[in-house]
Amino acid sequence: MTRSIAALAALLAFGIAACQPSNEKLEEIASKQQDMLAQLKTIEANQKRMLAAPTAKAARKAPTEDYNKVYKIDVSGSPFLGNPKASIAIVEYSDFQCPYCSRATPALKEVQKKYGDKVKLVFKHFPLSFHKSAKPAAVASMAAHEQGKFWEYHDALFKNQRALSPQNMEKYAQEAGLDVERFKKDLAAKRAEYTKAVDADFRQGQGIGVRGTPTVYIGGKKVANRTVAGMSAMIDAMLKEKGS
Repeated sequence: MTRSIAALAALLAFGIAACQPSNEKLEEIASKQQDMLAQLKTIEANQKRMLAAPTAKAARKAPTEDYNKVYKIDVSGSPFLGNPKASIAIVEYSDFQCPYCSRATPALKEVQKKYGDKVKLVFKHFPLSFHKSAKPAAVASMAAHEQGKFWEYHDALFKNQRALSPQNMEKYAQEAGLDVERFKKDLAAKRAEYTKAVDADFRQGQGIGVRGTPTVYIGGKKVANRTVAGMSAMIDAMLKEKGS
């Protein structure tokens, strides 16, 4: 399109700079110049629309986050670390095949340990559809939760997240100190129940604005800064409000 504009502009310039023609010829040139100017305006308008379209599309795709909004999150029955009666819950929506979730775990555990009985760390399942092993791993982790060994199994899965085959699920259960035979029986007998629990977490996450993993909430507020310092600042502010 830029070449077309340049070509038309050159033609206009040539017509204007031409030697003295007859009156009839002048009228013909003037008419052609008007047509060319109209074409130039159309081309320029189209270019502006094309340049603006990606920006408008990007603006539509980038949802704004209200990090002060407090979401109500049901954590009953979910695996957690810390004081069950803690006044502040750190809730993580996670995927066992997500490398970013694996990297987030140390910071989350450090914050939970730092604040002791004042906080609890709650795990919520959010297996992404393009991670084919994530949901089977989530379901298997519920069988570990049945034995009170969720976090040991959680750590084994993240440590080996590139090798989450069904056969390896049993091997990791043994590494995590589970009763493997009971693990296998529970997984076979209660698979539908565990799957229902995983699906419920996923739907709950969708309902409160989870779009990827990991997504973390502290005291019901979505976390923008998942560093230890960022999460600590949120907790400190909340504890101050509570007078703790």
